[in-house]
Amino acid sequence: MSRVQGPSSLKRKRPELNSPVQSLTEHERILYDVIRSKQDIGIWTRDMKKEAKLPDNVVNKSLKALRVKNLIKEVVNIQNKGRKHFMATEFEPSKEISGGAWYLEGSLDTEFIESLRQLCKRQIEKKGVATLEEVTDSINSYPAFNVDVTKQQIEEILRTLILDNAIMEVKSNGVGEFASIPFGKVCYRYISKGALGGEPKAGALASIPCGVCPRISQCTPDGIISPKTCVYYQKWLDF
Repeated sequence: MSRVQGPSSLKRKRPELNSPVQSLTEHERILYDVIRSKQDIGIWTRDMKKEAKLPDNVVNKSLKALRVKNLIKEVVNIQNKGRKHFMATEFEPSKEISGGAWYLEGSLDTEFIESLRQLCKRQIEKKGVATLEEVTDSINSYPAFNVDVTKQQIEEILRTLILDNAIMEVKSNGVGEFASIPFGKVCYRYISKGALGGEPKAGALASIPCGVCPRISQCTPDGIISPKTCVYYQKWLDF
């Protein structure tokens, strides 16, 4: 079930002595070499045909043979879902192709994200104040949650909870509820509904979500991540 990429998506198995690669025809070998050379990016069929310089019928026949031999696989490119995209089976799609850990089979895994949000919120509510490391460890040890998540993923989830005013980011002063947390360390505090109603609202410019968005570097007007599709940006506009 895990959708988290390992330390290196380019790690490959050593070729077996009786590998299907040894039995490829000349045309299959040419096509396989083109596809394999693209590693975790893969290649679109039209680009593949241009680079291999083979007739369409030969390419189609060779693709079918390579798939039967389990040497290549078709993957979903989230930037162009309508295009047929192929990759050698030894590679896992890069984030640019798959969308990263938040995507499953080319679609944003909203159920996974929401489950993780609720778990993070409950863990912080239970502790009152928690560090990123504490939340990550508690999620990964949760019996009913069998997906390993990274600190970076949890931090992205916590940012969404901050934008939703479910939690707030604070720094430890080393005393009271922060006694077990080193002085100055960033941690997260649960915001009860009662407390939220009694606190002054931040100004619109101070609360712009772009300032704390972990995906801001990937945000473009017409991209996958865009102000047009961002629910937090729309909330800010409606402030």
